[in-house]
Amino acid sequence: MRLEEKLYTLRYKKDEESHLSINDVDKCIECEKENGNPMPCISICPANVYSWEDNKIVIGYENCVECGACRIACPYENIHWEYPKFGKGIALRYG
Repeated sequence: MRLEEKLYTLRYKKDEESHLSINDVDKCIECEKENGNPMPCISICPANVYSWEDNKIVIGYENCVECGACRIACPYENIHWEYPKFGKGIALRYG
């Protein structure tokens, strides 16, 4: 089974507020210059939450599988990550 098919088995209850944010946007620009694109947060995320568009990081938090890999991979510790509010976020269908 491909990763995309496995991600399809997740159910997600979207929160109106993102549980992910960038602490300092300038550090992302610096990271992109050092590492190129894809940056570590983009390349490690299994759900394609992060993308680099128009010289800035874009976060699609609705896709997040709450693994926390992005905050570990960020060389600048620049990602603020927390669990979504109770009742929001992912739910495993076959868990």
